[in-house]
Amino acid sequence: MEQSSSLMFAATVRTLASAARERGLVVPGFRSPPRVPGADRTVRRAPDGRSTVAVVVKGRPYQAVAADMIEGIVIANDLDGTEATRVRTRLWEAVVHSQVEAA
Repeated sequence: MEQSSSLMFAATVRTLASAARERGLVVPGFRSPPRVPGADRTVRRAPDGRSTVAVVVKGRPYQAVAADMIEGIVIANDLDGTEATRVRTRLWEAVVHSQVEAA
């Protein structure tokens, strides 16, 4: 049975949050959809330093949604260069591992 997009979104949030925390990263809040019309992903920063990543889920491939969530974590943590690449790789590994376990 195919899982609904909202359930997959919630499961991916949990997976990415856990993987990010294990690496000492700040975990942003996640929501859907973005408030900006036409945007697939937005990242909002609050005055207190917290971030919220909003992504469009409906009508998009799961991989595109996951990629936007991962990039949101990279942006929320102000990562760039080699460190950003390393974090993206580790977060993708966590997502793929969780999908394999769910199958």
